Amino acid sequence: MMSRTLLKLNSPVTGYRCPSQQLVGLSGSRSFGAKSSLPRSVIVIRNSTNSAHQGNQPLGLLNFAASNFLPLALIGGVALGLANPTLGCLAHRYHVSKISTFGIFIISGLTLRSEEIGAAAKAWPVGLFGIASILLFTPFFSRIILQLHLQPQEFVTGLALFCCMPTTLSSGVALTRLAGGNSALALAMTVISSLLGILIVPFSISKLIAGGVGASVPADQLFKSLVVTLLIPLILGKVFRESFKGVADFADRNRKLLSNLSALLLSLVPWIQVSRSRSLLLAVKPSVFLVAVVMGALLHLVLLCFNAVSIQILCAVSGGSKSVFAKKENASAVLLVASQKTLPVLVAVVDQLGGTFGESGLLVLPCVAAHLNQIIMDSFFVSFWNKKEQ
Repeated sequence: MMSRTLLKLNSPVTGYRCPSQQLVGLSGSRSFGAKSSLPRSVIVIRNSTNSAHQGNQPLGLLNFAASNFLPLALIGGVALGLANPTLGCLAHRYHVSKISTFGIFIISGLTLRSEEIGAAAKAWPVGLFGIASILLFTPFFSRIILQLHLQPQEFVTGLALFCCMPTTLSSGVALTRLAGGNSALALAMTVISSLLGILIVPFSISKLIAGGVGASVPADQLFKSLVVTLLIPLILGKVFRESFKGVADFADRNRKLLSNLSALLLSLVPWIQVSRSRSLLLAVKPSVFLVAVVMGALLHLVLLCFNAVSIQILCAVSGGSKSVFAKKENASAVLLVASQKTLPVLVAVVDQLGGTFGESGLLVLPCVAAHLNQIIMDSFFVSFWNKKEQ
């Protein structure tokens, strides 16, 4: 009777069933007693619990890595560039960053559904505000930055120039897709603001920073680069999707895989940038560079707050919860895209300016940190949003 009771106690907890030979031994009066049965059952329970806990540890790490894949990939790229810049410099020599951007927009075209294009067209007021924020509103924050006093002065001027740049070419779109936002709207804002930026950026620099000093932007070179790295791969990806049904089915079934691949391609950009700037990073005093990093992070937070408050105001005056600004997909797209600034365009502008505003390397250095800050910060924000939704 007591052996049956013990079996009922053990089975639901441990899933363990004694072999038939052990059942005979347990039922015997000489080999079985009340004192010996309880410790034996407790030992089995404790061992099973420990093994289950040990088995859950790798699963917990894998789940954490999967839910935070983008920030971990970006931080890994930065760490790799600081540890060994040789491979990153070699990758820059062979234009890997352009290839990675090409790949990101190929993926964007493959995953771009036709109904998303329609949703982007309906959200044209949101896109219009996003473009205005990128090219007209946020550049005015450069005036505030110029009031700061920091040595070397190029750090302040570099961040002010950074404010006048268009949005990032790939990270804003990739993050919008990971956040479940309106990726077609993000694409439209990125392409249009980048093309218009070729005309507006020189004017912004001249009026807001240079005080009337002429500033030129390599318009032809930038225009060709935008067409090759943004428009052509986007169109190719969309054409492949619409031409072959198998491609569309594959892209829809494997959106998570393609998003992780896009995040991996995006992590190559900071890896290359840090590798190229490693010598400058090590040459600057850590305390001064830390101040520049904090300034870049604060700048991005200010831009996020400005765009978030602007979206709330526009939502309130245009219909409340029924407004196109109230849709989470549109709001996340404009918040992420309009709050970021691009580094490659800044580098091209600084090269063309020569020594007008100071040493080129010192101008670019805080912007590299600011560029990395905004991507890493936004990737954590996106991970937090996704966890909150789940």
